[in-house]
Amino acid sequence: MKLSPLFIALLASTTASVYANATDIEHIEVKGSYFNDYKVDNANGAMRTSASLLDTAQSVTVITDTIVNEQLATTLGEVLTNDASLTPGSKQRNREVFNLRGFELSSSTGYLRDGHQHWSHYQQPIEILQQVEVIKGPSSILYGQSGPGGLVNMVTKKPTSQTLFKASADVDQHGSTRFMLDAGGALTESEDLRARGILVKQDVDYWREYQNGENRERDRFLGALIVDYDISDNALVRVHYDRTDDEAGLDTGAWIDSNANVIGDDKTIRDMSWAFTDITVENLGVDLEVFLTENWQVKLGYNEQTFERQRFESAPRKPSNFIEGDSYASRPYDRFDDWQFKTAFVDFIGEFETFGIQHQFLIGANSLDYYYGQLKTNAESFDFSAGQNEPFRPAISYKTDDTVSSSAYDYYGIYMQDLISFSPEWQLSLGGRYDKQSKENSNNESFVPKVGVLYHPNASATIYASYSEGFEPQNETLVNTNDVNNGMKLDAITSEQKEIGIKWQLFDDRLMLSGALFDISKTGTLVSEDLVNPVDNITSITTQAGEQRHKGFELAAQGAATDRLFVMASTMYLDANYERDATLQGKRPTDAPKWSASLWTRYELNDVIALNAGAFYEGERFADNANTVTKDAYTRVDVGATYKINLNNTDVNLRLNIENLFDTNYLAGGGLNNVTIGEGASVRLAAQFSF
Repeated sequence: MKLSPLFIALLASTTASVYANATDIEHIEVKGSYFNDYKVDNANGAMRTSASLLDTAQSVTVITDTIVNEQLATTLGEVLTNDASLTPGSKQRNREVFNLRGFELSSSTGYLRDGHQHWSHYQQPIEILQQVEVIKGPSSILYGQSGPGGLVNMVTKKPTSQTLFKASADVDQHGSTRFMLDAGGALTESEDLRARGILVKQDVDYWREYQNGENRERDRFLGALIVDYDISDNALVRVHYDRTDDEAGLDTGAWIDSNANVIGDDKTIRDMSWAFTDITVENLGVDLEVFLTENWQVKLGYNEQTFERQRFESAPRKPSNFIEGDSYASRPYDRFDDWQFKTAFVDFIGEFETFGIQHQFLIGANSLDYYYGQLKTNAESFDFSAGQNEPFRPAISYKTDDTVSSSAYDYYGIYMQDLISFSPEWQLSLGGRYDKQSKENSNNESFVPKVGVLYHPNASATIYASYSEGFEPQNETLVNTNDVNNGMKLDAITSEQKEIGIKWQLFDDRLMLSGALFDISKTGTLVSEDLVNPVDNITSITTQAGEQRHKGFELAAQGAATDRLFVMASTMYLDANYERDATLQGKRPTDAPKWSASLWTRYELNDVIALNAGAFYEGERFADNANTVTKDAYTRVDVGATYKINLNNTDVNLRLNIENLFDTNYLAGGGLNNVTIGEGASVRLAAQFSF
């Protein structure tokens, strides 16, 4: 049978998914040096092509769904702990914030899903992901607006021709449960129509509790459907849809004093028990891939994301010098937010030769249409102190607000990239992007370049040097009526990175070792802080801190060390400071430790029992931009085990995980009034069935 070029191109992207759903017999056939579920050889999000990681002049980490499943991860934050270059920020209001190489990832520009910019103001549905790609450094050339730290690209699971049906259930010591179904396969005998559906129902009981004794809870539903259709041997169309419904009580984080000690009990939530957030997110899109010739293909994609959220806040305010027993003010409000993200792209990708020189060429364009609307109604503020009866929920509704506060913008970019191979040893990567944003009081145009030089001493090693730039448009002035500097004129934020690195594959290319030195500068940084003593409606102060400089290095290892030992390990040293700023000169950004490290391993005792062990280290970090409060370093140790059995031709994996085995006390991300307290030793059990 003749294989179409499209089938060959798609084979690489679906291999990990096929392995993940293989039967026991297939698993035995590919075991050992061939089967390596900890390592992949390319990250499509880094170059928007099928270039291997050895041909990518940039540091990239790929976290596979095997590792996600072994860790029984339920949030993107739990996944990203596997890369030391990412450190956690605040988790307040049922969403996660991350810092990449010390720079905070923006909800609007820091995340991708299958190459589309993705509004990420919520906990991501990781059950639909095949892998997570961490693309480091400014990436504006291919995606437009993006921060200097890099991007997180979430790659979703795709249909396969092989029939699969997987069911799983997990439970933790608090009684939290999660049930998942993952089913799919060919819908026609010719296998030209394929589908995959995923359903998740999760109920969470958190360990922290409100001051009336009630525990915080979360109720989440996820549904996703992906359909592939082979129009011909050379053309494929894919339609996808997913919906997340996520309702949870609010926990804006713990309060700490000037010595970084938690005020009151570790379990205490300062929000009222009636505060909640209710989120509905939908994504609907279509992708088309066509091979025009044997060496040229075109990819088109469109995605429409709607994000609706009601947030009923009690909005507690931490007074200065607060001690347990003091009263504090709460300013309740009911708010409705409506975000709409419409993204589209078209890429032409070709391979050709000129004068004996090989080219992998990309030219394309992408666009984003952004809209945001808000309704909000405030209630009267009240004072509260520990021991009092909780006040009743105010009788207010956002629906009484008849003046929608809204903003909108759109941008498009045209980009070009050429990976030039002069010989088996030498390659040159060149690229550039023209970008234009249209926004009221903030029209911007920019051109950003990128260049990389790669040297391959052998077929399994790469030494590279690269330079890239980033650009983040802003309003002409700061618009925040609750800020001291409301109306302040703003300059554009720009960034540049210089990076040199090495990638080396060992043991028949089963284990990838990598290292990178980087130097990133960012100009025009915005820094906002809550006022300790708010005056009327003035609650924050925002400044542009001039230049922010982050330098450091990373080391990583990923793959199979032996036929039975698999490892994912990384460490980062980071020297990060604000520069040329009267207020923050020489200060270090919050939640940016000098040292961080992560390790996760699997050792297969035999074909039935596998053991996991991991350690995650965060060095000392500041809890405020003034660098007056320091959170201690910590190391968290996790362990796990899997037992595989076969019951009536059904593969069953039974899993036990213990997080924070040694019950370490620690503070994770967040500042003086929104810090996340690390949970003590916790146990999770799971049963996974493959039919």
